[in-house]
Amino acid sequence: MGNVLTVLEERGFVEQVTDKEGLSRQLEKPTTCYIGFDPTAKSLHVGNLLPIMALVHMQNFGHRPIVVMGGGTAMVGDPSGKTEARPILSKEEIDANAEALKSQFARFLDFDGGRALMVNNADWLLPLNYIEFLREIGRYFSVNRMLAAESYKARLETGLSFIEFNYMLLQAYDYLHLFRQYDCRLQMGGNDQWGNILAGADLIRRLEGETVYGLTFPLITTSTGIKMGKTHKGAIWLNPKMTSPYEYYQYWRNQDDRDVIRFLSLFTFLPTEEIRELSQLEGEELNRAKEVLAFEATKICHGEEKALEAREVSRALFGKKGEMDWEAAPKAEVPLVQFRQKVPAYLLFEMVGLCVSKSDARRLIEQGGAYINGERVKAFDEQVGEDRIQGGGLILRAGKKKYLRVVVV
Repeated sequence: MGNVLTVLEERGFVEQVTDKEGLSRQLEKPTTCYIGFDPTAKSLHVGNLLPIMALVHMQNFGHRPIVVMGGGTAMVGDPSGKTEARPILSKEEIDANAEALKSQFARFLDFDGGRALMVNNADWLLPLNYIEFLREIGRYFSVNRMLAAESYKARLETGLSFIEFNYMLLQAYDYLHLFRQYDCRLQMGGNDQWGNILAGADLIRRLEGETVYGLTFPLITTSTGIKMGKTHKGAIWLNPKMTSPYEYYQYWRNQDDRDVIRFLSLFTFLPTEEIRELSQLEGEELNRAKEVLAFEATKICHGEEKALEAREVSRALFGKKGEMDWEAAPKAEVPLVQFRQKVPAYLLFEMVGLCVSKSDARRLIEQGGAYINGERVKAFDEQVGEDRIQGGGLILRAGKKKYLRVVVV
């Protein structure tokens, strides 16, 4: 099957490697690797996809991935990539989030028969004795070197708390524990984790006299400079109750032309030969590549059935004029009493979720991007009454492609 490192490089996953030749040799035989995910929310989001896809590639090449749920490290808060301290969550919140994330990983990785493992670092971090930990682990860390790490340097101006300063030690200890327990020889993560990964590899070298490896992924932004997975409505979640499969499909379908081929390599499992063929498409034909990206990404996350449904809805809504199937559109229910009392247009668009806030809705309307039943909304406080209801509802549109069917109940 070849070497997974070559595949990861070809597809754009690799930013930095501790020892490329050594890691390549290591990956010629079955290797255990890990990535940590701090459960700071009830769902994973698109920003988590790149490391998850990397773990799937590792498993597909016969290696054993470990998903480390950061039940312990989440109680400290990772300062990497943050300009200010993360909110401190309670143990109950962290445990509830970790439980919610377990089923999401099972959609991507095969945990049967130990082919992949999921562990929680709270199991070994929370029982630690602080003094013993400082004596055994802390003495190997130079404060000067830690302060030179990008994750800390960026925070020194805005303030770095002592609890966050400990994060590097804890993540390094995770790697040491996984090495001792599972012979884990590769830690992967976003490029903002480079310093933490190096610290873990160095700790294992000092305590165990063994060489282990680290690999980081590029921090993905779109061609417009927006962080991956962020939209005007907020994060794109992998939980279908928080971001529907249709909304998820549309997120990928509406990517900038400049990002489509890169995202096909990163967020689908299509062969590189097929991606190269799609890269030859230009102009209107590029929409075919966007549809492939949306379908494949949705299939991986939500299954083929939901991906097919989302594609059919999208085709029905945005196909030839006169063929739109409004029954297939995403919908929201609004009580009839709202229209009898009349509701300002900006409140209606915010109420049904087409806009993330009242100010967002007002801005959309003032810029001429809001429509009700095909007619442009002329004023942000335009009153929408019972007389606007057609066939038991209304069709709202935000921008060029975001439609929603309001069902009056």
